[in-house]
Amino acid sequence: MSIPVGTKGRAESLVTNDNTAIAAGSGTLPVFATPWMAALMEQASQTSLQPYLSEDESSVGTHLSIDHLSATPVGMKVWAESEVTAVDGRKVCLNVAAYDEGGLIGKGTHERFIIAKDRFLAKAQAKKGD
Repeated sequence: MSIPVGTKGRAESLVTNDNTAIAAGSGTLPVFATPWMAALMEQASQTSLQPYLSEDESSVGTHLSIDHLSATPVGMKVWAESEVTAVDGRKVCLNVAAYDEGGLIGKGTHERFIIAKDRFLAKAQAKKGD
């Protein structure tokens, strides 16, 4: 695994009633929800790393620190961009930002860890005590 610093990713969506603060339960207004903005940032990050991983690997988000700076109404396009800023073993650090057609709506940092899918899922399943 060799993920270059500077690797970029992008994910986009349309703001609909399904991804508003009302739908997410994070607010009472029909605007793009912060949890959905966070998910879009994670999607941009994850998809940018995946080409560098083997079939047996994936990445999981472990830390996300973001500011939601501007509201986006239903009907507008939104997108998130990510850029790898550091790689330390299995830990990958990224800058993330989100935009709508009017400009910047959010920004922050994100950390992901490269994991072995089978080991990760086995450890999660073990919590059930089966």
